[in-house]
Amino acid sequence: MQYLHTMVRVSDIEASLHFYCGLLGMEEISRRDSEQGRFTLIFLAAPDDVDRARSDDRAPMLELTYNWDPEVYDGGRNFGHLAYRVTDIYGLCQRLMDNGVTINRPPRDGHMAFVKSPDGISIELLQKGDALPAQEPWQSMPNTGSW
Repeated sequence: MQYLHTMVRVSDIEASLHFYCGLLGMEEISRRDSEQGRFTLIFLAAPDDVDRARSDDRAPMLELTYNWDPEVYDGGRNFGHLAYRVTDIYGLCQRLMDNGVTINRPPRDGHMAFVKSPDGISIELLQKGDALPAQEPWQSMPNTGSW
């Protein structure tokens, strides 16, 4: 058995690509429009997974599914969460916050944080290697909302 991808439905392609690619640093691997099915599939990979995603493995990836007919998606927390290992949790959280993303669970411990995508999908960010030394403003920042 091999992990291939996780699919999440998105309501705004541009907002989702800005979040996943522009802010988190993922890369678009492929895109397919289905006229008959009235949807668009966009496959993304984390920077360290791009080579595998472009190989015959085509994994591991995140599949964004955009249905052309409007739908309301809620209950992102019911999905669970996506988790990504990052090289600088403080720097990434600062970039996300500077771009209007709420840090729902700040990286107080220098190891783990949670944010949400534009569609309410919880994203767990985990520091690569050992936890970074605790520092402000993260150490005293309270949780916001749910994740």
